[in-house]
Amino acid sequence: MLPIKKKYSVLFFLLILTNIQLIYGGPPFNTDDPETVRFKHWEYYISSINNYQPGTWSGTAPHLELNYGLVQNVQVHLLLPLNYNYTRNMGSGFGYADTEIGLKYRFIQETDNSPQIGIFPIVEIPTIKNSEFSSGETKIYLPLWMQKSWGKITTYGGAGYWINPGVNNKNWIFAGWEIQYDFSEAVTLGGELYYHSADNKSTRSETGFNLGGSINASEKFHFIFSFGHTLTKDNTFTSYLGLLWTI
Repeated sequence: MLPIKKKYSVLFFLLILTNIQLIYGGPPFNTDDPETVRFKHWEYYISSINNYQPGTWSGTAPHLELNYGLVQNVQVHLLLPLNYNYTRNMGSGFGYADTEIGLKYRFIQETDNSPQIGIFPIVEIPTIKNSEFSSGETKIYLPLWMQKSWGKITTYGGAGYWINPGVNNKNWIFAGWEIQYDFSEAVTLGGELYYHSADNKSTRSETGFNLGGSINASEKFHFIFSFGHTLTKDNTFTSYLGLLWTI
């Protein structure tokens, strides 16, 4: 039988493994779109993702994301996260683990009668040995996204497959759809509904929603945000707060 202190350490570690799974999607939502950064232009994000369950917090504080328009309809992507977790009576942890790189390619342009469509494969690479925030295995995400606009209304969504190696881990599917409305040049608001299957043998599939948008201080500076909640029994509150600089 495990000593009490060791037993609680194991329980804490398992709790973190089942709750630290973060979905980096199209800021400020989990769902992404096929739209790429313009040729020779940049996007810089500094943001924080937060997941809260009663007695437990996890997320990034913060993460840095960079996107660059490499050629027409092709975007390269880099995300550098500083992860954290906190559990009541167990303490907190903070550290860097996996580096995310990706390449977005829009292969169908939007027309009056058809949506734009693209792919955005992503690889998460363990860069620091840190079992609290990483399985130590390379993960691969293979999604397909589409988007269509009608005046001030834009809607986008799609689905992807995560290859998720590691002890007790499972490959899993993410699917989501978002719709938003441009109230003015300064304010865009919208919401998403998403689903992902279980990513670990000890977890269940999850459905949830987020509401949010962007406040555009200028053509270059934007405040982006979302808040949401799961619709399943795990009772998770989520939030995204970030600043976007485009050049």
